[in-house]
Amino acid sequence: MHKILVINPGSTSTKLAIYEDEKLISKDTVRHSSDELAPFKHIAEQYEFRKEVIKKFLEKEGYHLSFFSAIVGRGGLLRPIPGGVYEINELMKEELREGKFGEHASNLGALIAHELASDYNIPSFIADPVVVDEMIDIARFSGHPDFERKSIFHALNQKAVARATAEKMNKKYDEVNLIVVHMGGGISIGAHKKGKVIDVNNALDGDGPFTPERSGTLPMTQIIDLAYSGKMTLDEMKKRIKGKGGLVAYLDTNDALEVQKRVENGEEYATLIYKAMALQISKWIGKMAAALSFEVDGIVLTGGLAYDKNNMVKWLTEHTEFIAPIYVVPGGDEERALAEAALRVLKGEDKAKKYPPTEVNNA
Repeated sequence: MHKILVINPGSTSTKLAIYEDEKLISKDTVRHSSDELAPFKHIAEQYEFRKEVIKKFLEKEGYHLSFFSAIVGRGGLLRPIPGGVYEINELMKEELREGKFGEHASNLGALIAHELASDYNIPSFIADPVVVDEMIDIARFSGHPDFERKSIFHALNQKAVARATAEKMNKKYDEVNLIVVHMGGGISIGAHKKGKVIDVNNALDGDGPFTPERSGTLPMTQIIDLAYSGKMTLDEMKKRIKGKGGLVAYLDTNDALEVQKRVENGEEYATLIYKAMALQISKWIGKMAAALSFEVDGIVLTGGLAYDKNNMVKWLTEHTEFIAPIYVVPGGDEERALAEAALRVLKGEDKAKKYPPTEVNNA
């Protein structure tokens, strides 16, 4: 029996879980108030604060670090890497500590996991961080050499549900072609070809359909005109793209549940906007189908919006089920996905990679 500790730091919470093989033993989400986080100017400065949270969780659950076969942390902002499980090493820690490729609370996952694991000589891993990059070269072209399309998406959940869906088909992940649609505050749509995400929208920086709080791909000339109009600061322009776009711009809320209630209550404008978001998602599913040469074994709908079977799932199905069968896997259990990734390595079903990898994906 393999005992695995999962550490998943988010912007305002630390999610923790203990697994024994596939079985969840304990899980907790420790939320951090703005007052608690205020003293820390940089993410790295939260290290000791977050580590104490983890130690208190283990003490409460009656688990000692020596009980664990492995500790796995959520992967942070690293250089672009292929998907998979990675051993945490000194270079990875250095880059995350410095925020070399960006600051995010998830950077702390690997740092803390490695320290706790090192004390008892047990392995520590990360798995499928948001910077997973398996795009084929031809998909990187944007239309101008000054701009390159980048792979930043919900890799952890996309890969986890893709594997689970392949299993439902009685196949392996590297035997199927899937389009995976993660729908949350951000929306990413990936073309999974035989185990690699060969094309995907940059869900972080404005590429793709509009979402509950992001504008998605916008008409560029209008953006340029607004940026040079003198009416907007740089920060205000960025918020138009991410934070104050999408549903919140049209309907004054980023709460999809509220929008769903307004639709069910017959509010015409809310229905129109929500349907427009579904149409944009459907168009991107079509784009990824083209990236797979329309050889698609399934379309997987996941993330929080996949719980909305009466509206969003229904509309997406109507638009795209002619392409391939629809599979609905609501939500996104990152802790389970991390535990399963570590377990595959512990069981010898997968091999942990070295960072940085030497594997080349763009064949």
